[in-house]
Amino acid sequence: MSLNFDELREKNVSRCNSVFHSLESWTPTDWATAFAGEAGEACNVVKKLKRLETKTNTAKDPQAEDECICLIGLELADTIIYADLLAARLGINLGEMVRLKFNKVSELYHAEERL
Repeated sequence: MSLNFDELREKNVSRCNSVFHSLESWTPTDWATAFAGEAGEACNVVKKLKRLETKTNTAKDPQAEDECICLIGLELADTIIYADLLAARLGINLGEMVRLKFNKVSELYHAEERL
C-alpha cells in the first residue's frame, strides 16, 4: 500500500497534537534538530552496514544485512516524518515542494522524468 504526502500530513499532525504535544509548541529549530537527529541515526546504521560488509562489525552491531537494511529504512522513515512536521510547522506543502524540486533538477539535467 503506498502513502501520499497529504495522508502523511493529516495523520502526522493529528498524532503529534493528540499524543505528544502541539505542533506549534516546537519551533522550526526544534523540528529541524529532531529531523537532523533521525538522519544521523540512519547514517549510523549505514556505517554499521559497511562494517558488516567489511567484516569489521562488533558484537553490538546488527549481524545480518537484511537487519541493517530494515533499521536504515526505519530511521529514514523517522526522518521523513520529522521533515513533514517541520514543513507543517512552516506551512510548507512538502509534496508540492518535492514535485517542484524534482522537476527543476530534471529540467536542469535534461531528464525526461517529471512528477
